[in-house]
Amino acid sequence: MTLEARIGRLLTIGTYAGATALAVGVVAMLAAGLSPLDSAYPTFDPLALPGQLLALEPEGFLWLGLIVILATPVMRVVASLAGYLGRRERAMASVAVGVLAVIAVGIGVGAVLGIVGG
Repeated sequence: MTLEARIGRLLTIGTYAGATALAVGVVAMLAAGLSPLDSAYPTFDPLALPGQLLALEPEGFLWLGLIVILATPVMRVVASLAGYLGRRERAMASVAVGVLAVIAVGIGVGAVLGIVGG
């Protein structure tokens, strides 16, 4: 299987998995009589996520879906980097490293400003 085909499969699986988790969370919310517009809904706590999923709580599935959807493009870049390194394509591997660096800086700036992880 080519690198492009593997990356395509990764993107497809990530998209379907994330969308499925989000759908399960929305259905669970509706079944529990919760409103997605409720401003008192819990914030993201990564340490609570496994317990929420085991307890089949809607917010666990919603957060999992969001994490998977957000991580899928990043994993595409990581898979590309691995493929380029395997092919010894240094220029493209450098581009992939640069993209990952930009993502890391964006996450860092977001964390400092309290946009993510706050």
